[in-house]
Amino acid sequence: MGFEKPGIALSCGLPPGPDFADLAVLAEQLGYARVWIYDSAPLWEDPFVHLALAATRTTRIGLGTAVLIPQQRSVMAMASAVATLARISEGRFLACFGTGFTARLTVGQRPMTLDALAAYVTALRGLLAGQTTVVDGKPVRMLHADGLAAARPVEVPLWLSVFGPRGSAMAADLADGVIGPPHPTLPAATIMSGTVLDPGEEPGSARVREAVGPWRVVDWHNAYARGGAEAVDAMPGGRVWREALEALAPEGERHLLTFEGHVTHLPDRDRGLLDHIDTRMMIGDAARVAKTLARLGSAGFSEVVYTPSGPDVARELTAFMAARPARLTPAV
Repeated sequence: MGFEKPGIALSCGLPPGPDFADLAVLAEQLGYARVWIYDSAPLWEDPFVHLALAATRTTRIGLGTAVLIPQQRSVMAMASAVATLARISEGRFLACFGTGFTARLTVGQRPMTLDALAAYVTALRGLLAGQTTVVDGKPVRMLHADGLAAARPVEVPLWLSVFGPRGSAMAADLADGVIGPPHPTLPAATIMSGTVLDPGEEPGSARVREAVGPWRVVDWHNAYARGGAEAVDAMPGGRVWREALEALAPEGERHLLTFEGHVTHLPDRDRGLLDHIDTRMMIGDAARVAKTLARLGSAGFSEVVYTPSGPDVARELTAFMAARPARLTPAV
């Protein structure tokens, strides 16, 4: 039996930084269903700290992680953090996990395997249930005394960010939902960047390029990280971008620069790519954006996660919610 959607939710995704809680308050006021926070220790501040701050300043909006990287925290440290957020948010928290493509590459490591991700989430689910599980060859259990943490079992939805058929099959056994393609048995969220045009504004305007650029240049970052010089040089402007990056660091340190400013800022070398970015997808007037959002709902997604960027994120959140079609509900 497939997953039955009660409605398509419009949520937002933001990096953990000094303005996260303020933006979460705004998102709640605007009617977003959930605010998701990013996780990459080399790039941003700690997501659990900012989620806790946001939880104390909001009352309705859901809180989620998009996505937690298991190998940045031991499974016991993760269980304690998840339980803490579940208590502070009074049941509004959802934890989603992935293999850590960007976060792992920025420290010179490959993404973790799906098997490792499955083992981690399985152990975490057992700990939150109050069970004794084996970690690193030793039995472990949450030992928090009464009054020092929520009583086990701690009921928190655990999602996975997976995209291929093997990941989808794994999620069916381990997860309560996915970030990725529509799933036959689980709720599925998709992440989208974009901007709503001002009256008379062109899709290629300077404001639009600044607003969507941090997300749209990631295609070049990923090509270089996955396929090296040959892959990125095949893209428009890729060779110039690569040569500018490689001139700044020796080969063994270039992973420190590949994702600099990832989805939030534009280093000077990335600005040269703005002439080549896609300014069509999820960019248009309110009516066009509403049609695109509605199509995503028809495609089988239960949630659309809008990820604004650029110099005025508050403006982006406000304009995007105003473009929401009626069929996208504020419910999760």
